[in-house]
Amino acid sequence: MAEQQLKHIPVMLGEAVEGLAVHSGGRYLDGTFGRGGHARAVLSRLGPDGRLLLMDRDPQAIATAQAEFASDPRVSIRHANFSTMAEWDETAGGLDGILLDLGVSSPQLDEAARGFSFMADAPLDMRMDTTQGESAADFLAHASEKEIADVLWIYGEERFSRKIARAIVEDRTENPITRTGQLAGLIERVVGRREPGKHPATRSFQALRIRVNGELDALEHGLNAALELLKVGGRLSIISFHSLEDRAVKLFIRDHSGRVQGSRRGPPVAAAPARLAAVGKARFPSDEELSVNPRSRSAVLRVAEKLA
Repeated sequence: MAEQQLKHIPVMLGEAVEGLAVHSGGRYLDGTFGRGGHARAVLSRLGPDGRLLLMDRDPQAIATAQAEFASDPRVSIRHANFSTMAEWDETAGGLDGILLDLGVSSPQLDEAARGFSFMADAPLDMRMDTTQGESAADFLAHASEKEIADVLWIYGEERFSRKIARAIVEDRTENPITRTGQLAGLIERVVGRREPGKHPATRSFQALRIRVNGELDALEHGLNAALELLKVGGRLSIISFHSLEDRAVKLFIRDHSGRVQGSRRGPPVAAAPARLAAVGKARFPSDEELSVNPRSRSAVLRVAEKLA
């Protein structure tokens, strides 16, 4: 049990909550509840007049939130993607802080039946919200070779995307790709072991997960909603885990910072009036955290503050 708990320690817990600059009477949203590590830390800093809004697209995460927090009058819970935060009546009055811990969570990876990992053979699902949408197996069953190759290249930066896509399409006629072990074995057969310490299916599994869950679209909508919902002086604290989502977060903060933009074809052009300011430099996990939580290997924390 102790080992399992260690795996579920949130990445950069102290830094992420510190970035929110929580005050006791504030109103905060944890858009990716997970198993509640960040939520507990925020709630511990709120007084009786504070408010904590919890969202997650994963029904299991929401069940945990209901069991632990539903009786607290300071807490409201909603089963939904954080991209829809502006549609929740509870956010209408504005927010003092928003926390997003992007990507797949440790509990989702740990439960083989969810199909996120190739470490154990299981149904190839990968849906964060198991109540809707198509699974990774469903996608691979009907997508064209080009569609599959594009997903692997765009979302996984997999340089063997075309070879893998071709093999999937060729194999699925006789052997539909329905299990994680089956897909991982196919990829290993096609590209071999090329990176020491990394399974050859790593990039493809990431790409399929992002596509199945619409993660980058959700992030774009969520960032825009957060900018509108934050009060002046409110904080946006975001933990990202791969280059695609981190780039989107970094560019969003930059584009709304109002800094002067350079141009190759002419003099610098002033950006739109600043609406955000980056708070400090990007932060990374400590060596101690890396030894406890493998998920933190590629984590980056970025914090921005809403300007007047």
